[in-house]
Amino acid sequence: MGPEAAKSFPGQQLVRALPDPSDARPAERARQEVDYGRRGKGYIFGAFKPADGEALTAPYDGRTIANWADFLQRVEDWIPPEVEHVYAIVDNLNIHRATDILLFSLAYPRWEFVFQPKYAAYLNLIEPWWKILRSLALKGRRFETWEEVCQAVAEATAYWNKHRHPFVWGRRRRHRSRRHAGIARLPLAA
Repeated sequence: MGPEAAKSFPGQQLVRALPDPSDARPAERARQEVDYGRRGKGYIFGAFKPADGEALTAPYDGRTIANWADFLQRVEDWIPPEVEHVYAIVDNLNIHRATDILLFSLAYPRWEFVFQPKYAAYLNLIEPWWKILRSLALKGRRFETWEEVCQAVAEATAYWNKHRHPFVWGRRRRHRSRRHAGIARLPLAA
C-alpha cells in the first residue's frame, strides 16, 4: 500500500445542514481538526488472489529487501501447496530485483515475477483493492500511533476476507439505460 503514517485521514461526517426550527440554531459547517505532523510511519505489503478475492496484508517498519523477502515467505506459506503457478505482479522497485529475491525464486520454482511497465499501475489488480482497503481502514479516522494503523488495516483485511468475492478488473459496472430509437425510427401503426 506504500508509506502510511499515523495521522488524520479525511472522511465523511454528518452535519446538520438545515437550521433547527425549535432552537433557531444556524446550520452547522463541516470542520476537521488541523493535524500537524506524523506520529510514526511504516509500510503495508499485500498479496491478493483475484479468483476468490482473498487478501493478505502485513505491516513493516520499512521497505527493505529483508522485509520484502520475509513477506514473500509469508505469502508462500499462505498459498495452498496444490497451486502450481504463482504469478507475482510487481513494480520496478529495486528491492523486487534484489539478489535475495532471485534466490527466493530459485528456491520456490512455482513463483514467477511479472514486472509491470512503468506508469502502468492500473494493470496491477491489487491497486484498486488498495483503494478499497484505504476506505475500509483509514478513511475518516485519526491515528495516534503506527500500531493503531496496523490494527485498523488488520481489521479491514479480516472484514474483507469474511465478505470476499471474486475481483473483476475494470471499472464498476453501472446501469445503462436502453437506447431509444432516433431519427430513423418507423412510426407506430395505429
